[in-house]
Amino acid sequence: MAQPNYQYEKRQKELAKKKKKEDKLREKAQKNEAPAAGGTADAPADSGPGNTE
Repeated sequence: MAQPNYQYEKRQKELAKKKKKEDKLREKAQKNEAPAAGGTADAPADSGPGNTE
């Protein structure tokens, strides 16, 4: 009977973790990038005379 290749399984798990982490970082970067572009247009409206803070 063939023995399981634990090194291969471990490598596959590590690659999956790495890919998942990179995907999360990419999504986070896109999420942070989108509000930054829209935030500059909203900034003057927030600091207008109608602001009652």
